[in-house]
Parts: sequence; structure tokens; C-alpha cells
Amino acid sequence: MNPTTNSSVDQLLDRCHTLGADPRNTNYAGGNASAKGADTDPVTGSEIDVMWVKGSGGDLGTLTEPGLAVLRLDRLRALTDVYPGVEREDEMVAAFDFCLHGKGGAAPSIDTAMHGLVDAVHVDHLHPDAGIAIATAADGERLTGEIFGERVLWVPWRRPGFQLGLDIAAVKAANPQAIGVILGGHGITAWGDTSDECQANSLEIIRTAERYIAEHGRPDPFGALVREPLPAEERLATAAELFPLVRGLASTDRPQVGHYTDTPEVLDFVSRERLAELAALGTSCPDHFLRTKVAPLVLDPSGDVQAQFAAYREEYAAYYRRHAVEGSPAMRGADPAIVLVPGVGMYSFGKDKQTARVAGEFYVNAINVMRGAEAISAYAPIDESEKFRIEYWDLEEAKLRRMPPPKPLAARVALVTGGGSGIGAATARRLAAEGACVVVADRDLGSAEKVAAELGNADVALAVQADVTSEEQIAHAVRQAVLAFGGVDLVVNNAGLSLSRSLLETSVADWDLQHDVMARGSFLVARETAKVMIAQGLGGDIVYISSKNAVFAGPNNVAYGAAKADQAHQVRLLAAELGAHGIRVNGVNPDGVVRGSGIFASGWGANRAAVYGVEEEKLGEYYAQRTLLKREVLPEHIAQAVFLLTQLSHTTGLHIPVDAGVAAAFLR
Repeated sequence: MNPTTNSSVDQLLDRCHTLGADPRNTNYAGGNASAKGADTDPVTGSEIDVMWVKGSGGDLGTLTEPGLAVLRLDRLRALTDVYPGVEREDEMVAAFDFCLHGKGGAAPSIDTAMHGLVDAVHVDHLHPDAGIAIATAADGERLTGEIFGERVLWVPWRRPGFQLGLDIAAVKAANPQAIGVILGGHGITAWGDTSDECQANSLEIIRTAERYIAEHGRPDPFGALVREPLPAEERLATAAELFPLVRGLASTDRPQVGHYTDTPEVLDFVSRERLAELAALGTSCPDHFLRTKVAPLVLDPSGDVQAQFAAYREEYAAYYRRHAVEGSPAMRGADPAIVLVPGVGMYSFGKDKQTARVAGEFYVNAINVMRGAEAISAYAPIDESEKFRIEYWDLEEAKLRRMPPPKPLAARVALVTGGGSGIGAATARRLAAEGACVVVADRDLGSAEKVAAELGNADVALAVQADVTSEEQIAHAVRQAVLAFGGVDLVVNNAGLSLSRSLLETSVADWDLQHDVMARGSFLVARETAKVMIAQGLGGDIVYISSKNAVFAGPNNVAYGAAKADQAHQVRLLAAELGAHGIRVNGVNPDGVVRGSGIFASGWGANRAAVYGVEEEKLGEYYAQRTLLKREVLPEHIAQAVFLLTQLSHTTGLHIPVDAGVAAAFLR
């Protein structure tokens, strides 16, 4: 790789990171940027012209060199000679593969032609809210001339592809004074001879549009305020109460994770008189509606919520029928991705938390676009038929087919009590590895936060403080889980402790403490989470981490063994009661989990070692030798059993021993 290559790539990545770091410039994973320069042909050793451009699916703000597609310019531009016309322009995407230079790199995106055909060393294509506001204004072409003069020109709406690249290239060639264009209904494209110049031109277009809207816009483009947002605490309580029902209905076609947004932009929009009118127009930028669907559902929670969802689904199906032609991909589902609730805010949904969150962020972009367009003109998004052409594009369908299959627990939300250490931490790790969003609940918030941080960011895990003996703390923890992910699907009742004492040495306080944590605590957690599961209507799993001691009578263990027996019978009782709601209730009976166990580390291990007359550090070996398999049981083995129970769709009321074989604890 020659010095030009290093310089060009470094400058491109720096520009991407600068532009992508500011949401005013472009949305997550939206837009792309490119640079042209020289590299060495690995076959001939001669210098050739190449282009580095953000590949399909990348994000400007976090882009790295492997996320760039690298193409030979001579081959890319030679495609104009074989271009079969706009009716067959999709065929050109496959042709980009024959223009690739070197090994590795990302797949070229649909916008590759835009960057390669425009005669400029550096090109940016962005989706700034202010730019799209001009692009979606009813008189956007006139406004472009008024705002920018001959410095920025108008390109009428055209679906992204090879022809759009030709259109922009022709405009630039005919207007050497121009620094960029407004793409009707879509976004902006800018260029420059240097990376700094290109970035400056992009920012000039964006900031000029922002200033124009601020200086010339009407103050209340969404109409009068017709409903004040609920006060903050009441709003969160209402959002949490409604969320499981909404999530369940939004998961009619396939399970989805939820995200809640109550930013000022959202609360203002959902409180205005023109909410329903403008929401029905849908979004315009392809990046927006591919994630938010053609239009959101505006929900009145005081009405029949199920009927409103049914009406939305029927309207979406009708939209599909209006535009589907022979060969169109099958309808992917009629559930809304965005649900707007006056006074409360916005729910967004997706196959995982990141997808749900990003959908919400894109709809905030759409709100900003509508506000800008309505402030200076009238919001006029692209036609519904064009939206359908992009949503059900063969190229989009192919991209979906290339995605890896979902993990077994994808779109499921798990809550693990006692998740800050031992069995709970191991279980949290396993469930997250299998695709679940995990709420790590522990009395020690610091321990919960440490485990949650290990699992990933807020799209994967949430740490909450919860003493399971407290109804208030449990209710608060479950509410946090609901507001973070939309509900709860899988509960692991793991929190526990033990005091190893004989009958005569066991005090009432000892008895009460162990029953409060394990018997009462499990009951309280199961009751609070069952409310959510029933509201969702999606079924679910409740798994109790009980013990071999629930069925085996050992010495100096009366309080612990009795509490575990209580838990074991709760499994049977709740399985019988909750089965009608599709909620499975099962248990795991561990034994001898010494290494990594919070209970054993807190003194229980020393006591049990004394009872059995062995050294504490050899207690795990002692337990292993008394089993049929002669194997030590680790927290990861319990976590495996929990996961397996979630995969047994027709099993409830079952206890699985994970004790390496203790004949006295065989279940009968």
C-alpha cells in the first residue's frame, strides 16, 4: 500500500467520524462518504486510481477501515458503457463486485455509483434533518434556490441507485461553481477537492439550512397544544403500565423488544393538534421508513387498544395490497414499529434493543424533518408507491436474507435475581450469550453493575438494585426492566443465602431471614413479573433455582432446607396456575456449587466443611466424590440448565437436578 493510500483512508475516516458524531449531520448508519486516490495494482505493480467508500450497513461515526469498500475507478466508471437503463439499474449492484480492489473490505452499498461517478476526489452523502426538511418541502426546489443560490442545486427525487449517481454527476459537471445538491425527498450530497473542503461544504449546506429554518420558520408548525404531557413521574408510571400490553400487540407477527422515548421533541409532537394528520403522511428519507415503517400508529390508550392495533395491521396489509406486484417479496409483517401516545411519548420496536432504539431515533429525525418542512412550507414526502418500492426492494430483501439467523433467546427479556455473583452472574452471562436482553438484579447494585457492564452496553444489559424481601424494590426493578426493554419474558428466581445451624441453634430471625429471601422473595418476584407476562400475552418462563436440599434431608440445615422446599412447591403451584397464560414454571436443583458461589463464600462453605469434617478449600472435591458422576458442579452448569428449560416449549412443573448425581435426591 503506497503513502497516498494511507493518507486518503486516514482523512476519510477522520471526516466520517467528525460528521457522524453529530446527529444534526446524519442519523445512525445513515449516509456515506468516499475518497479517491492512488494504490498499487497487486498484479502489475503499477499505480491505479481507486475509491474508498463506506460499505453497506456501516455507521459513519464508528467506521473503521474494514468497513470500507475499495473499488477500481476505471472499472466502476466503465459500467456507464453497459448500463442497461433505469428499469434494470438494480443489476448494477452485482456489477460492483467486479470492480473491487484487493481482498477483504465491506460490501459496496447502493450509493456506490453516486460516489464513483461524481467527478470529485471527496464526496459526502448525508441525511441531516434540516437538509431533508428542505428536500421534503412542497416547494423544495424553489427554496433550494432561495436559500443557496447557485451554490447548491436541486436534484428531483429518484430512488437510490445507478441512475441517481448519473443525475448528480451531470449536475456537478454542468455547474462547476456548485458545492453540492439537495436530493428531493431524501438528503444532501456534497463534494470537494480535499477532505477538509468536502467536510466544510457538507457543514455549510447543513448549517445554512438550519439557520434559514430558524429565521424564517413559523413558531408552531404542528398546530396548537391540545394535550399537555403528563408530569414526569406520572408519565413514567403510565408508560410502564401500558408498555407490556403495547409490546405484546406489536409482537403479533414475531417477538420484538421495545424502547421508550419521551424527549422534548417527541412530547411536543404527540401533544399537538396536527399529530394524526402529519403522522399519517409517514417518513420520506429511505433510511427513515425502512426502520420506522411507512407510518406510525397513533394510539389513544383510553380507547380499545387492541382494536386500534387491529386497524393499523389491516391498513398496513391494504398498503401492501395496493402496491404489490407479481414477484414482490411476501409481506414481512403488519405490526407497527413506532407507536405514538399523546401525553406519554413514543414506543419503538425491533428484533433487538438496538434495532428498537435506532427506530425511535430515526422517528425523532422524522419529527424534526416534519417540523422544519412545515415551518417554512408544507411537508410533502415521497409518494407511497415509492416507499413501497424501496421497502419491498429486491435488494433490501437480499440484504435481509444475508443476515445471520437469530439466536435462541433473541427478542426475549430476562430478569435474574441475585445476578451480581455466583449462579446468578453465570446465568446472566449465558442468557445474554444466547441473545436475551438481561436485567441483572441484586441487592448490591455495584455487583450488578459490574456483571451488566461485562455483558455489554445498555442495549444488552441493565443493572438494577433489588432486595427481594422488599415489595417496593421488586416493583421498582420490574418497572425499570419494562421501561428499558418493554417487558419481561424470562425470570430466574436465584437470590438466596444460607445459615448452616442445627435446630437448637436456629433462631427465629435465622428462620425468617432465609424464608424472607427465598420463599417470600421468590413469591414476590414471580407475582410482580407474572403481571407483566400476562399483560404481554406472549407466554414466558419462570425458573426457580431451588436446591437438592428441597428433597434431601441433611443435618444442621432446617431453615435453608425448608425454604428451598417452599420454593420447590411454588414451582408446582405456579405451573398449575400460570399455564393458562402460556407461562412455564420450572426449577433447577443444584448441589455442591462451591467455586464462584456467593453463598459458600459468605460463610456457608466453612460451616458445611465443618459439618462434613473436611477442609473448606476441598469442599468442592468432597461434594464431587459423593456424586455418582464424581464431577464438581459449577455455576455455568446451572446456567446451562436454565437455558435448556427455556427451550422446552412443552415442559412445565419440572425440577432438573444439577448435582452430578445424588441418589438420595432423585425425584420421584
